[in-house]
Amino acid sequence: MGALAGFIAYQLSLMDGFKFAVWLWVFALLTVSSILGAIAHGYYMSAKTNDRLWMPINLLLGLALGLFVVGALFDLSGENAARTALPVMLAAGMGFFLFTLWKPGTFMTFIAYEALAMVFALGVYAYLFFTSALAGAGWMLVGVLVTIIAAVVQATGKAGKGIFWYFDNNGVFHLIQMIGMVLLFIGLKP
Repeated sequence: MGALAGFIAYQLSLMDGFKFAVWLWVFALLTVSSILGAIAHGYYMSAKTNDRLWMPINLLLGLALGLFVVGALFDLSGENAARTALPVMLAAGMGFFLFTLWKPGTFMTFIAYEALAMVFALGVYAYLFFTSALAGAGWMLVGVLVTIIAAVVQATGKAGKGIFWYFDNNGVFHLIQMIGMVLLFIGLKP
């Protein structure tokens, strides 16, 4: 997932404008958090080390979700609204991170924060799709919907699938989320 997010971030870096800068940061933050997440999930380490590794992951994911909202707001209301919302959403991302420091290990807090951001984005892109106000809104809408489905799979903790090897709910989440990322990228392309 980190490699895919990095590829998308690179592609977005080739595009000009505030909108693409916001989305570049979303995918750049996902790149780093995905790599750190692979280490946290994939390597044996002490519980204390793992807890410390989740600190930057939570910070990066909190900021990425805030910027996701800014990107959706740009598409809904334009650059001025997005620029006005930027510090507020970065503060919200930082607030999420600080909450995880206060109450560590509360994954459902992340799910709630993500749900708020994704429901907002889903509404924005549904509106833009049904009003034909944005080229690519349909792709964005489906990408957000796939992201929500991925989060539900991860949150239930019950999904597991043997494809070539066994994927737990986190593995299935990442596979589904990668599809969502591709759909979002298609929707973002000018």
